[in-house]
Amino acid sequence: MSSEWPLWEVFVRPRRGLSHGHVGSLRAPDAPMALRNARDLYTRRQEGVSIWVVPATAITASSPDEKDAFFDPAADKVYRHPTFYEVPDGVQHL
Repeated sequence: MSSEWPLWEVFVRPRRGLSHGHVGSLRAPDAPMALRNARDLYTRRQEGVSIWVVPATAITASSPDEKDAFFDPAADKVYRHPTFYEVPDGVQHL
């Protein structure tokens, strides 16, 4: 059994209305301690309004080596591309 604390990924939302962004990682024994450490480490200058800490073991990611095979099916769906639609004149903020 490893005596090393679990790895946590930290996400911070800088302002209301914006998305959380990954800012780094840290090690902590549990979620409350990870949250406190993330606050102290990543928002020292009051950069954030919300923090998420996620156990690194809970994240499943695609492999960059399999990029072509993983994302190729999206190319078959032309309706997902903005060129498929005609935008009427006068429409703003689409």
